[in-house]
Amino acid sequence: MRSLDYLNVFLADVRDGVGPYLSIYLKASENWNPAQIGMAMSVSTIATVIVQTPAGALVDRLHQKRMLIVLAAVFVSIGCIAIGLLPSLPVVIGSQIMIGIAAAIFPPAITAITLGLVGHERLDRRVGRNETFNHTGNLLAAVLAGLAGYFIARKAIFFLVAAMAVGSIISVRMIREREIEHELARGDGEEDKEEDKEKHQQRYEGILELLSDRQILFFTVAVVLFHFANAAMLPLVGQELAQGKGTSDTVYMSACIIVAQLVMIPVSNLAGRFANAARKPIFLLGFAVLPIRGVLYTFSDNPYFLVSVQILDGIGAGIFGVLSVLMVADLTKGTGRFNVTQGMLNTAIGVGAGLSNVLAGFVVKSAGYNVGFLILAAMPAAGYAYAVVALGVFWFCVPETKTGVNRNASPQKNLAKP
Repeated sequence: MRSLDYLNVFLADVRDGVGPYLSIYLKASENWNPAQIGMAMSVSTIATVIVQTPAGALVDRLHQKRMLIVLAAVFVSIGCIAIGLLPSLPVVIGSQIMIGIAAAIFPPAITAITLGLVGHERLDRRVGRNETFNHTGNLLAAVLAGLAGYFIARKAIFFLVAAMAVGSIISVRMIREREIEHELARGDGEEDKEEDKEKHQQRYEGILELLSDRQILFFTVAVVLFHFANAAMLPLVGQELAQGKGTSDTVYMSACIIVAQLVMIPVSNLAGRFANAARKPIFLLGFAVLPIRGVLYTFSDNPYFLVSVQILDGIGAGIFGVLSVLMVADLTKGTGRFNVTQGMLNTAIGVGAGLSNVLAGFVVKSAGYNVGFLILAAMPAAGYAYAVVALGVFWFCVPETKTGVNRNASPQKNLAKP
């Protein structure tokens, strides 16, 4: 358990690569235009989208989950070092592809190891604890990145992430392989009989069966809209901060991340505790703060104001990081499809996030940052209007996942019929 804590701390800044710092570096140090930056940010997401579902299936199938994390961390380390040393377009694109592939492996591997260690009954608080340590790691990384970018050089941030990747490799190797229940880690029931395992093996690979589950489809629509609106907001803030502020841009970006992470630490912990009673109301609260945040960004370009708005990001992301894992675990319990479902969900999220960065880059280039923020802020509202009937069906027909799963029913009976 302590090794899992350390892993979440070190992987905090590793599993997404350099994130918004890349947009600052390319804007301020390499003079890339917003469209080029949007492309560089999106190519990692596109790679993640392509690999996400196969990665989830691979985590379900293999027992070497720790080794998958090691390989992914090596990919991130190589990619970050390459960007720092040779920031040309081909190198940045190639490195971002490597980081995108690694980003597809980390989430299902970590949650699978967690579920295999603690089981469904203790997953609520353990996921909340994972996210708490993850945000603590992000906070630590943001402080170090701000100091490194200000006192050393912007490119020092890339080497910092590479060093954290090494720390994550050491941490995951400290987790005892024999304590991970691999059948449980893929979403099989805690008390599966030996003769049922082959049946589960066949079922968890059934993609068409997965797509026929209405609860999963409605949940996917909601989180895709969330990430379509959310993904490009912080990179746009970074680009706006990089305009005419010298080396202090990395300090302001670090402040944005620090404020959000400070809020996420208690929020994720509380979300894990309260989610034991109900999932859906907490998830809706996290979803509701996103359009407010997007509109507030347009009120001022003052760095202190932009940083303060990140409080809302902390609330939304803190809730989402915990509840998304728990709801998928609820919806797939007993099916053996936990990680492949995560992969398909994250594929859909990646599509929304990738389109968000591309759209934001071209809109900002043509119409400015305020228009970009407003368009992103409008996406959740447009999603509400467009899917009002589907949301109504979800609200009245799909049960709360915490209480709606019949623990005594067979896995097949937990699937909603289309």
